[in-house]
Amino acid sequence: MDMPCIPCSGAAPPLHTPTPTPSSQGEHRLTEPRLSKISLRGSLDASGAPDPCISPATAWTLGEGTPVTPPGALQAEMATKMDVSPAAVPPGPGKTLQKQWLEVVGVFHYVFAFLFLVPFAMVLLLFLLFTRLWPLSVLYLMWIYLDRDTPSQEGRQIMWTKRWRIWKHQRDYFPIKLVKTAELPPSQNYVLGSHPHGIMSTGAFCNFTTECNAFSQRFPGLQPWLATLAGLFYLPVFRDYIMAVGLRPVSRHSLDFVLSQPQRGQAVVIVIGGAQESLYSAPGRNCLALKRHKGFVRLALRHGASLVPVYSFGENDTFKGMNFSKGSWQYLCQVIFKKIVGFPPCIFWGRGLFSPNSWGLLPLPIPITTVVGGPIPVPQCSSPSQEQVDHYHRLYMDALERLFEEHKESCGVPASTHLTFC
Repeated sequence: MDMPCIPCSGAAPPLHTPTPTPSSQGEHRLTEPRLSKISLRGSLDASGAPDPCISPATAWTLGEGTPVTPPGALQAEMATKMDVSPAAVPPGPGKTLQKQWLEVVGVFHYVFAFLFLVPFAMVLLLFLLFTRLWPLSVLYLMWIYLDRDTPSQEGRQIMWTKRWRIWKHQRDYFPIKLVKTAELPPSQNYVLGSHPHGIMSTGAFCNFTTECNAFSQRFPGLQPWLATLAGLFYLPVFRDYIMAVGLRPVSRHSLDFVLSQPQRGQAVVIVIGGAQESLYSAPGRNCLALKRHKGFVRLALRHGASLVPVYSFGENDTFKGMNFSKGSWQYLCQVIFKKIVGFPPCIFWGRGLFSPNSWGLLPLPIPITTVVGGPIPVPQCSSPSQEQVDHYHRLYMDALERLFEEHKESCGVPASTHLTFC
């Protein structure tokens, strides 16, 4: 998350509400007189329609007078069978107006913190310097200086912030899902490579820094740490906000500190492409900045931490934007700005705050499915050679490609689409 595939889609005939009819024993059974036969595959989404985002398939047939399971129970059963967090299956057949607005507020909170919290906090601190409350600004700036090493060491994670209900509203807005494909035993440490960056890395943030999709239940014993730009931890207010949910600097000192802890089960999540990858973000595009990014492999080798590929389908579809060719002067300006500041300026837009049909900075409600791959065992080597780094980097790229190919069609990505590496 230094700063962010095709949305899951699958047309299916809607399920009509079953009507209760009395049985011979006086009990009520649910029957569906209007459906002769419907085959459902995958888990159910909020509307009761089949969700194509999960690759295993299980079928049910509904016929005239055939007893069927109530929709809510069927959703819970399917979530268990498909190995998807039950929290990721939105309950109920529809959303009330209040629920829709709560979801918009949840997303607005994330966008505001991402784009506007820093300038807002800096203006506020500057304003207080010219009032009778000037000691507050001075004391807080002193606190930032004295607390400068905390983000790279033990951090200041607050568990209750991970369980804020606002994260669940944000999850339901898209919706965001978490798919587990393999066990990650807590007896090991892990380096998770998250792809793609997109504009705001919404999938990685929601799934690894909050409990909106019950990460701690899906991966018991693991402690996730999402790494981001080290410079963000010098920004007033924003640093405390991101530390509270478990973010830490993506620096060698910071990540070595985590993976050197005696307690195992540490899971460092790195958005490998970084801010540079946000320049390639566009709907339908799957271009990753990975070929020359090998620092995460060296980190894993130094600590013997297993590498785990992660891909968030739909991340690049949540915003539209302008992408410039590498030879253009606009792209050159973006690269120069990134070298100076640490992240490139991106031109992007989504929907408006009050109307989904207007222009604005809220993301588009496109489903995001974060698929966590299997671990790649890595030996511990305090001084890994370049040959070792290249070898495990190739293994990682191959595993990431397989993960993408295995799940792309179930998440709505055309079969002809493939990952490209920049």
